[in-house]
Amino acid sequence: MGMGNTPIFILKEGTKRDKGKDAQFNNIQAAKAIADAVRSTLGPRGMDKMLVDSLGDVVITNDGVTILKEIDVDHPAAKMLVEVAKTQDEQAGDGTTTSVILAGELLKKAVDLIESNIHPTIIAGGYRLAAAKAQEVLDAVSTPVDIKDAESLRLIAETSMISKSVSGSRKGLGDLAVQAVTAVAEKSNDKWNVDMDNIQIVKKTGASMDDTEFIQGIIIDKEPVHPAMPKKVENAKIALLDAAIEVQKTEIDAKIEITDPSQMAAFLAEEENMLRKMVANIKASGANVVFVQKGIDDLAQHFLSKEGIFAVRRVKKSDMDKLAKATGSTVVTKLEELTADELGCASMVEVRKVGEDELTFITGCKNPKAVSLMLRGGTEHVIDEVERSLDDAMSVVAVAIEDGKMATGGGSTASEIALRLREYAATVGGREQIAIDAYASAMEVIPTALAENAGLDPIDVLINLRKAHKEGKVNAGLNVYTGKIVDMKVETVIEPIRVGRQAINSATDAAVMILRIDDVIAARAGAGGGPGAGGAPDMGEDD
Repeated sequence: MGMGNTPIFILKEGTKRDKGKDAQFNNIQAAKAIADAVRSTLGPRGMDKMLVDSLGDVVITNDGVTILKEIDVDHPAAKMLVEVAKTQDEQAGDGTTTSVILAGELLKKAVDLIESNIHPTIIAGGYRLAAAKAQEVLDAVSTPVDIKDAESLRLIAETSMISKSVSGSRKGLGDLAVQAVTAVAEKSNDKWNVDMDNIQIVKKTGASMDDTEFIQGIIIDKEPVHPAMPKKVENAKIALLDAAIEVQKTEIDAKIEITDPSQMAAFLAEEENMLRKMVANIKASGANVVFVQKGIDDLAQHFLSKEGIFAVRRVKKSDMDKLAKATGSTVVTKLEELTADELGCASMVEVRKVGEDELTFITGCKNPKAVSLMLRGGTEHVIDEVERSLDDAMSVVAVAIEDGKMATGGGSTASEIALRLREYAATVGGREQIAIDAYASAMEVIPTALAENAGLDPIDVLINLRKAHKEGKVNAGLNVYTGKIVDMKVETVIEPIRVGRQAINSATDAAVMILRIDDVIAARAGAGGGPGAGGAPDMGEDD
């Protein structure tokens, strides 16, 4: 009977523990805070964020995933939403802000349900049913798109850039994105695949972003090794060497004793002969341009320039791979085995001065499987944002080609999904139908956020959108410039189906995972005190 009310400590002193609804609400608050951080960046009227890191480096962007990667998130539930953005970026390339605010809204709706004493497991089950139904609706409202349909692909690229600071140049940049992606797309087993690594991006400040150009070939950030070499080679026959044009050193330490001056001369002459032979090999293969991954001896440079061969040394391995894909040449590791069969071709290899630097352009490659984009912009910050925007644009064009389907944007697809989900909820019955209804309302956060960011009344916009969709206008969405509800297909606001599909999947998974947590046990962090869930002060045992 001596037990009494003695407390039993099973956790270390200073450990913070939240249980039940406290834990759930804390996690949901943290996740909502992340969603609110990026909400104002959604859509063409969205604002930018300036992020300054501990070293004082500045990033100005409205790209959801860039913002969330740059800010140092401490709360474990908030980190899950950052993961949502990263996954969306890897899988679809765009829609990162959409997926995060959708996850935040799903959690916000769940709070009301938990407070009405609906068990989180029932909410999670309802959300899963709703997500599956949402995918069906998304498939039903999508339309096919083909790699040959350059116009639709350009519009998809433009839609992804309309909310970025480069939107003024989006037509030109959209064309470049389509050219680059369609050039490197490869077909296997009736399916298109796009490897974005085959698109090289070179950034140079100066000039305006409209001067960004597509190069049917590769740009190497190097110049020829010898000043006497030609600056321009037409009908280039290109050799790629993964070997040094130098006299090989022996593997083991060896000494050569020279006792007579004539031996010294013979030794030097032999060295020179070896280098001459190497250059003669290159010449015999018919190559007039050589890219070498390793070094080129000074004497060899002289011989190469006498032969009129354009040579570049210490080229990065990644650039060598792209050169091989663009020119059709094979990377050779033994110089003696270089023959005409291993050479690639390009109509022009030339040195151009861009800004302060001299770059080597390999252009006019026939059907290249690797291409380049030369990005221009007034300042470093501008050029970085151009790169992020083009990266998004190329990703959405790539996934549109791979999936072969596109859907309308501007909140139209989200509104249609919301409408169909409400109809579906009525057929499910049970408590799950309340969760499906909540999911439908959460989908409407996308048109709501677009309206708020454009300074429009979100309630009016929602009422008008629901009315239009009730009348069967599947593609009705919000024109953020006029505030009118219009057909998004006519307005050419389209995106690949994968953006919506992935946003629904990741947002639902993250929301369900956070909802199912009812106990957070946080170990005390060093002497500085624990992180404290939801940014609350650390409640140690000693208060």
